[in-house]
Amino acid sequence: MSFQSLAQKLKDRKAVIGIIGLGYVGLPLSIRYADEGFQVVGFDIDPMKAEKIAAGKTYIEHIPDSQIQGATQKGFRATTSFADISKVDAIIICVPTPLNKYREPDLSFVINTVESFLPFMREDQVVSLESTTYPGTTEEELLPRIESRGLKVGENSFLVFSPEREDPGRQDYSTKTIPKVVGGHTANCLEIGKLLYNGVIDTVVPVSSTKAAEMTKLLENIHRAVNIGLVNEMKIVADKMGIDIHEVIDAASTKPFGFVAYKPGPGLGGHCIPIDPFYLTWKAREYGVNTKFIELAGEVNSNMPQYVMEKIAQGLNGVKKSINGARVLVLGIAYKKNVDDMRESPSVMIMEHLRDKGAVIDYADPHVPVFPKMREHKFDLRAVDVTATTIASYDCIVVATDHDKFDYSMIQKSAKLIVDARGRYRGGYENVVKA
Repeated sequence: MSFQSLAQKLKDRKAVIGIIGLGYVGLPLSIRYADEGFQVVGFDIDPMKAEKIAAGKTYIEHIPDSQIQGATQKGFRATTSFADISKVDAIIICVPTPLNKYREPDLSFVINTVESFLPFMREDQVVSLESTTYPGTTEEELLPRIESRGLKVGENSFLVFSPEREDPGRQDYSTKTIPKVVGGHTANCLEIGKLLYNGVIDTVVPVSSTKAAEMTKLLENIHRAVNIGLVNEMKIVADKMGIDIHEVIDAASTKPFGFVAYKPGPGLGGHCIPIDPFYLTWKAREYGVNTKFIELAGEVNSNMPQYVMEKIAQGLNGVKKSINGARVLVLGIAYKKNVDDMRESPSVMIMEHLRDKGAVIDYADPHVPVFPKMREHKFDLRAVDVTATTIASYDCIVVATDHDKFDYSMIQKSAKLIVDARGRYRGGYENVVKA
């Protein structure tokens, strides 16, 4: 009766939902379930997050305190104890899947999470992995571990993969309205997976297997990575020819079919697009496939921070200064505009290149007042206020992330030199170098 009992609980909103990883994916998903009347338990190894949630306070800029408070009033709570896994009916895993120093998949967060909750698993639970990964992960890493507990997946335990599709700061789509792809290990698993998400997501898209769902997520983000790589390379060519690539993109966008606009920049950021291509290329080697096209796009995008550095050197040389000793202000260190998300931000790579070359670095970002603790990057800095006097005191201003809160007119009028990596300054300005 395991399938029927869990299915009925999900239909009746009587199931207790456990969400592991309360970051940019797990926190909004927790709120979504709470809003629909489910009891939700959030799990995170960071006690700060549990404390903030208990106090009704947010730690993600685009999620207001009011949403946290609304969810907690409906029963949402957070804990650092995996012992509470025995009390939930659904276990949704939303933990990071970064790359190691060799640009290979690092599944340690997923595997450590599963190993941590395994002792507390019981019958009649569904496990859903949402973390982006290579095709085969759910079957190869999660399935044998769950069945090592004496559970039979598809009969008294259920396993699905449903890739997250969050886009922090986006206004036109939300967790509720972004369609949800779901793949199950068995037909019963798929049915349970559909019921798990049907209650909180407007549109659920079932696919034939966990592998198909895993590949779907990779295709979505590799599609973006490849096209961004293309437009970044086009930017370099256009710059050599004295052509404004942003003007060209705007003109091409007037074609009502056959063209999708992608914007160039200083590199790729966010947790998915810079990382996902490497998950597929790594797994493809197991099948004897060399993914040349994808790897080339990754190479182009990875080299963009260095391209910006060359433009900074060019600009400073033009005013008879070197990078060594120059005072440089980096505008925007989040990976995209109008958010506080720092994951894989190319701005940080530019800052590290500048520091290595001897520049004196500061940053300004209205969304990131203090440089956060990061796994691979360390700067003991606080955001400076962007005033005309402040801007004028630097040798170079680098527009790395074009937040709307910056006063670009004032910055242009006050700066000695601007290196614009986001195409914010259109037309000709004597003090602007386009990067």
